Amino acid sequence: MFVTTRVYRADMQNDPTIELSNDRMDLIMARLKTFVATLKTPVVGVIAEQTKDPFLVLISCILSLRTRDETTAAASERLFRIADSPAKLLELKESQISNAIYPVSFYRNKAKSIFAIAGILEEKYAGKTPDDLETLLSLPGVGRKTANLVVSVGFGKPAICVDIHVHRISNRMAYIKTTKPDESELVLRKKLPERYWINYNDILVPFGQHLCTPISPFCSRCPITEYCERVGVVKHR
Repeated sequence: MFVTTRVYRADMQNDPTIELSNDRMDLIMARLKTFVATLKTPVVGVIAEQTKDPFLVLISCILSLRTRDETTAAASERLFRIADSPAKLLELKESQISNAIYPVSFYRNKAKSIFAIAGILEEKYAGKTPDDLETLLSLPGVGRKTANLVVSVGFGKPAICVDIHVHRISNRMAYIKTTKPDESELVLRKKLPERYWINYNDILVPFGQHLCTPISPFCSRCPITEYCERVGVVKHR
């Protein structure tokens, strides 16, 4: 059953006096970390933990874009079984990469980007994956979300990966007030304590998938409900 929230919450984005403090963020992150520990780790995080290979993190992240985790996991396993390095990928044809990663979304375009990335890494970086944001952003098919995830999860360096879940939840809590993910990243870099940067995405993504959903979030089961301003929420469960 849907429950209507207090209507004024939807207008809080325009109220500069409503803002979540970092003192409360410490409590929020502790509770969310406990909650997501009961859920499956996102596939890119699993690959990072199991392989310790930034290149495989990069490729699996590209595969994961607009694709379900189960599909990404299966596609990554098929591809890495036949080619788990830039050099080995260059031994394949684009069609072979495409067949291996199907049915991830935009699999033909992703196969083209993956093949091109392998060539660039071999030619310019001795087959190594760059660990800085700007160089990663210069690679085909790599946007800010992917680049930040490679830096943070792949290399363990401070970076904030902002996707739709991170953007939505950070604003819903009234921790930030932004309109686009790229803007959210810049604001979070200034406000969020650096100790949370690496894990912020890993924690908020599963939380956003299971409880803090875009429409009608499960506020009655939320571990941080007393700290959340529910900005923009009209109905919840």
